[in-house]
Amino acid sequence: MSRIEMAMEKAARLREGEGAPLVAGHDSAAKAANHKDANHQTMNHQAGRFSLADKFLVNLNAPQSPTAEEYRKLKTVLVKLTGGDLFRNTIQVTSSLPCEGKSLTSLNLALSLAQEFDHTVLLIDADLRRPSVHRYLGIEEGPGLAELLLGKAEVAETLVATGIGKLSVIRAGCEVDNPAELLSSQKMKELLDELKNRYADRYVIFDSAPVLPYADPRSLAQMVDGVIFVIMERLAKEESIQEALDSLKGSRILGFVYNAASEGGNHERYSYYRRDGKKQA
Repeated sequence: MSRIEMAMEKAARLREGEGAPLVAGHDSAAKAANHKDANHQTMNHQAGRFSLADKFLVNLNAPQSPTAEEYRKLKTVLVKLTGGDLFRNTIQVTSSLPCEGKSLTSLNLALSLAQEFDHTVLLIDADLRRPSVHRYLGIEEGPGLAELLLGKAEVAETLVATGIGKLSVIRAGCEVDNPAELLSSQKMKELLDELKNRYADRYVIFDSAPVLPYADPRSLAQMVDGVIFVIMERLAKEESIQEALDSLKGSRILGFVYNAASEGGNHERYSYYRRDGKKQA
């Protein structure tokens, strides 16, 4: 267990003693208040300083919680759907609208996969308009996907080793004026192919922008092996969801994460449905 993971376990125990509530499923950048305490870890790599006390990273900070268990169920289903003779390892996570929890789903799914022995995981922030992965992980801003697509950096210069299991991250990078053009470019196709084939056991997870406001997640969906679609209960209307799914025709929808769901008296934070409608978690 790394120093980061031990520090996070300690932080989780402290927060449980303080009665801090766990809130999941909202795509915000809320942070635990004590970012400057012992939870800050100085790492010897290009990302600089980490602060992994974000209470929404439940697979690190509340691993025994019901929400963390739902992410583990999602991970299990994903491994089954993408395994077999042909390893479908490039996965996009998106939603119809902003604030449905797609970034948190990407992060916690990546964390859950990275804590296994069998897989390495690369999480890429492909939301070039509203990037959030670096904020959730407390990573300093730096070169990322935008620089790769602009030809201003090499992959090795953008990889951030988190020290959490086998998880690495590529940030969104600098602000650009043409994210849709960059993410639909030949350079993006070549980059995706390189990342897909560099390590045979690695999952590459893209946290993309929501589908309805922007064109770039639709282009990315045509390149990846599969799409996980996040739906926030009481936020996305049925017609919006249908419109978003219609725009993704031709891509492989692996299934749906129904976020902040409640059924009867049991308040489940996440439910997962396959494309055929069968409930998995």
